[in-house]
Amino acid sequence: MIKLCYDVTDYRRQIRDVINDGDKVIELGCHTGNTSKVILENDVDLIAIDNSPEAGKEMEKLNLTFINADVRLHETLSQVFKLIQRCDVLAIDLGGGYHPDTVFKVFYIWSSTFKPKHTIIRNRGLVEFYNSVSEVSGDYESEDGFLDSYKDSGIPPQIKEFDLWTPMPKK
Repeated sequence: MIKLCYDVTDYRRQIRDVINDGDKVIELGCHTGNTSKVILENDVDLIAIDNSPEAGKEMEKLNLTFINADVRLHETLSQVFKLIQRCDVLAIDLGGGYHPDTVFKVFYIWSSTFKPKHTIIRNRGLVEFYNSVSEVSGDYESEDGFLDSYKDSGIPPQIKEFDLWTPMPKK
């Protein structure tokens, strides 16, 4: 199941509703760990990723695997894939609610790699797009946390557009 919202309280409630003890959870955009704390109310394995400078110190206080990296980078995806090949829940909270194109691309690459049962996405732009759609042609439904068209196995190739949003390495 894929769930989409913008309100942070609703985002955390939706995460609470789908998480079970023993789940493997990947959280993209954990910032300083407020949602991570909600996730850790259950006995789960949590991998949290964020590239903000404030994240590291706060995340060290929690019982999880924290990676200080940019989720748009293929190297970050590969690093997490070495730790875990599938997850039960993928939680995505990126971009302060904007940049829906980037959030969708991150969703695509991470969900098609890890095949979650549930994905919860917090992004205002995607909610606005969804609410603006007046008609959908075709009948596509899935109970998975990833899109049916991405059932291929392994890590997808790097998305070239991410170079537009990823800073150049410092020399």
